[in-house]
Amino acid sequence: MSYNVEKTDAEWRDELSPEEYHVLREAGTERAFTGEYTDTETKGVYRCKACQAKLFESDTKFHSGCGWPSFYQPITDTVEYIEDDSYGMKRVEVRCANCGSHLGHVFPDGYGTPTGDRYCINSISVTLEAAE
Repeated sequence: MSYNVEKTDAEWRDELSPEEYHVLREAGTERAFTGEYTDTETKGVYRCKACQAKLFESDTKFHSGCGWPSFYQPITDTVEYIEDDSYGMKRVEVRCANCGSHLGHVFPDGYGTPTGDRYCINSISVTLEAAE
């Protein structure tokens, strides 16, 4: 896959903390209920921590109780979807469409949301640009 932002592994390691690198570039997961944005209600735009691409609007964020920030939809065409059969599960991985960084997974259990989806996103994968 070709991305607008492409860097060598060494460049990513220089720019990201070891924890950020593990999640964003190695598809790791931060522990539940430990992320900075799990319960944040600040209005704004969530951007990719690796490349700063806009990913999610805060008005699509909801409290799912899963331990990670949850959104019911991304900004149009900002993420890509990869089938993930790791750990004996069938899931859909969500990556930044601009740089290929791992963000989290999407599940069809966002009950009560307009889309029925729950984008379960690692806080460490994003940064919040607060509204003025």
